[in-house]
Amino acid sequence: MVEWNMYDEEQVRLMGEMCIVVDENDRPLGGDSKKNCHLMTNINTGLLHRAFSVFIFNPEGKLLLQQRADEKITFPGYYTNTCCSHPLMTPEETVEENQAGARKAAQRKLEHELGIPAEEVPLEKLEFLTRIHYLAPSDGLWGEHEVDYIFIFQGDVTCNLNPNEVKSVKYVSKDELKELFETAESKGILLTPWFRLIVENFLYKWWDNLDNLAQFKDTKTIHRLLPQ
Repeated sequence: MVEWNMYDEEQVRLMGEMCIVVDENDRPLGGDSKKNCHLMTNINTGLLHRAFSVFIFNPEGKLLLQQRADEKITFPGYYTNTCCSHPLMTPEETVEENQAGARKAAQRKLEHELGIPAEEVPLEKLEFLTRIHYLAPSDGLWGEHEVDYIFIFQGDVTCNLNPNEVKSVKYVSKDELKELFETAESKGILLTPWFRLIVENFLYKWWDNLDNLAQFKDTKTIHRLLPQ
């Protein structure tokens, strides 16, 4: 049994949202609650859901990071990419063509978490790169098991943080991010596992080519970055 009284009321409410359950090839199987999708007891039996991760760069080429709020149920206080969440089982966010559902979800959550107005991140400017399949426990009870759609956006954005979702944000250069990764453990800084996987496997080559990301777009591959 989950003892909900130990968690933030708003975060508990969001656990009732319906995520998109998929098979390992990202084919939709139906919906299930965010709670059920993130319980390790279900993850350990193979329950897999769809997610997205957004990386926003400013015009100078710096990456916007967020620190997740302490109220979050999974990975509280961890540093991560600009925004990461889930498309939901709604008509708008289940559209498969051109990753339309995941794009709409990304735009929705950028506004919900960081207060970035939708008009500042047009759907067609969210550049889809690829998908990763990963599994990571948060603690003994909760974790993540996702097919994660990765989007990059470059431009000026206005942040008005939702403190229930985001503790802080900051822009970092490539060298600053490398230093963060090198010193995080010694400084007691926590980094989300999906953020680490994307950075270590892909991000720097994308970062070097922000003006020509189309060459990296891969709509067919799902990169399996699973524990050995």
